[in-house]
Amino acid sequence: MNTLWNRIKYTVQADLHSMLDKKESKNPIAMLNQYVKEAEKQTESVGKLLERQGKLKVALEKEYAEAKTMLDKRRNQLALAESIGEEDLVAFAQDEVQAYETRAAELTNSITDSAKELVALERKFEEMKHKVKDMKVRQLQLMGKENVTRAHRRMDQFISPENGDKQVSSVEEMNSYIENLGGKINHEFESSSMERRLELLEKNATTKAEIV
Repeated sequence: MNTLWNRIKYTVQADLHSMLDKKESKNPIAMLNQYVKEAEKQTESVGKLLERQGKLKVALEKEYAEAKTMLDKRRNQLALAESIGEEDLVAFAQDEVQAYETRAAELTNSITDSAKELVALERKFEEMKHKVKDMKVRQLQLMGKENVTRAHRRMDQFISPENGDKQVSSVEEMNSYIENLGGKINHEFESSSMERRLELLEKNATTKAEIV
């Protein structure tokens, strides 16, 4: 029995959640909230990629510095080998110089391209952040409008319940109740006053009869 009840309960809950999801999907503010969350996630992801690109550029610059240092070293060694006539060392040093010159040139081009790409990415990233900020501002604006609409609707229901759901008594109803209550009190006061006069009259008549 408990198992069957749990199945029914979970089925009803699932249907209810599905219905609420469908309802929220039609709500522009709910949709905007979801869109802002996704945009924030995308912005955070892009920010990490941008940070990684900056680190890669630094790594390229480090490789260039090392290649330039080795190039200068091999050039000095080549000059020294040529001065003493060590042909095998000269050949080795020449190959090394050529390799480091090629590497340094490639790294120079890569660093230049990386710097341009990084600037372009940074500009787009700033534009992206502005877009997300604009969406957040729009989100606040719509939430404010929704709040005002809700407030107006509830006040209208309070002031003129015939135009909406009659959840609370209207001002007119309360005024009518107060007036009726006042009339009832006055009527009760008048009735009690009359009753006291009749009792007094009856008492006076009894007194006179006793005297006679």
